[in-house]
Amino acid sequence: MKKSKYRALSITIFLLLTIYFLTPLLISERPAFISEKIWPSKLKLGLDLQGGSQIDLYVDLTNVPQKEQDSAVKSALEVIRNRIDYFGVAEPSIQLVGENKIVIQLPGLDDHERAKELIGKTALLEFKLLLQDEETKSLINRLDSYLENNLDKHNFGDLKEQSPTSTLETISDSLQTNEKDNFFSRIIYSGGDGYSVSNNYKEDFKKLLADSSFTANIPNGYQILLGKEDKQNPSSEIPVYFLYNRAELEGKYLSEASVRISGESDFRNANKPYISLKFNREGSRIFERVTGSNINRRLAIVLDNTVYVAPNINDRIRGGEAQITGNFTLEECNDLVIVLKAGNLPAPISIGKTSSIGPSLGADSIRSGLRAGILGALLVVLFMIIYYKASGINAAIALSLNIGFIFAALTAFKATLTLPGIAGIILTIGMAVDANVLIFERIREEIAAGKTIRNAVDNGFSRATVTILDSNITTLITAAILYQFGTGAIRGFAVTLSIGIISSMFTAIIVSNAIFDNFVTNAQRDKLSI
Repeated sequence: MKKSKYRALSITIFLLLTIYFLTPLLISERPAFISEKIWPSKLKLGLDLQGGSQIDLYVDLTNVPQKEQDSAVKSALEVIRNRIDYFGVAEPSIQLVGENKIVIQLPGLDDHERAKELIGKTALLEFKLLLQDEETKSLINRLDSYLENNLDKHNFGDLKEQSPTSTLETISDSLQTNEKDNFFSRIIYSGGDGYSVSNNYKEDFKKLLADSSFTANIPNGYQILLGKEDKQNPSSEIPVYFLYNRAELEGKYLSEASVRISGESDFRNANKPYISLKFNREGSRIFERVTGSNINRRLAIVLDNTVYVAPNINDRIRGGEAQITGNFTLEECNDLVIVLKAGNLPAPISIGKTSSIGPSLGADSIRSGLRAGILGALLVVLFMIIYYKASGINAAIALSLNIGFIFAALTAFKATLTLPGIAGIILTIGMAVDANVLIFERIREEIAAGKTIRNAVDNGFSRATVTILDSNITTLITAAILYQFGTGAIRGFAVTLSIGIISSMFTAIIVSNAIFDNFVTNAQRDKLSI
């Protein structure tokens, strides 16, 4: 009696959990009266079923010592995995192929350009001081002198036909007519916040900064970087910064990064998103020392060799907190926080082939998988009913519960259903009745030996259970090995197979036994349709 109560309780819990986690598959939208906190999530579909993006990345090991290359690739793999986890993509597939190739599959993500920008960032955060005014002017004069004699080495268009579009007072108003004179000064101008390059000249300026023969004339310890471009206004000017190459503070001391919205008291950036940074104890100490010894100097916040903001230091800053402000969208802020939290890439990443997989392929796969699954289930049920008569209906009920539990478990564990996963479900449908076959055949043997119906059923279940456990546990071990050492597709197959095996053992041993007890043995039958 006590055993029956525990069995009834386990079956009740099994049915309630199955119905609960299957609800999103049966009801497309959450009813308004049910809280979102208790509403289960929908079943996640893999790249092959719902489409998405695939990106091939290559870790540049050119400047990495041979003995550190393996570690660099593994570190890059971990950083990329962390960034994608923060990005919120459901069950991405991240695989190392060969020595330095990383293949990423992002189910349900259509904006692969955003994903490429996010994943490929080096995320090198640095705080650098700007040059003093005299040093900046001296550097500009030096570069003017170099270009006056070497402009022909740099392939530029006819600059005489170009004119700055900025409304600010430009240096070029007093230039000589010879296009080689003061060339560097001609493409930048000074404003209230420093130097900028106009939209007309910014492509030429980028070429200069990328030319090694030009940058070789920048004195050691100095650096020229561009500011962040305003994507909402592509024709706007780009700030130009003249900095010391040495970083006063690095991102390795960062302990926290978050997105915040500025208050209305900040009239320049009112209600705009910005990034709040907080350093650890050592970073806070360094930040306080740097700000305290450089009052009235400008300190640039540099991420991946792009200056995001260069505020003036008005006082010593204690507490180790800083802000990155600017013309950010909320999405840009979130992406920057992701790369800052996930850490720096140990080596540069180059992006290879990028492909988008549309949902049409997934729809065809789902239809084909459903047709195969339904047809397979119907054939199995038909065979069991024909061969085992009324007892076959028992097996059909157990099989239906088994299939429902597989989908409920995938939803509960937030696993992803893939095409190989559907294959695992179809295979489980065929394997699920194996336990019923063993039990039914054992019951037949007991009845043929002259046992009563009750004894035949009890002995059939008790004696077949050991064999069922042995065969299914070995299959579970195989599935565990496939999951541990397999790739994404193989893992999807292993997950559904494992869930199906566990569910089939429960339905065959517990549920089927309860059905026999309530509809067969309790009725004191003289004959059993089996």
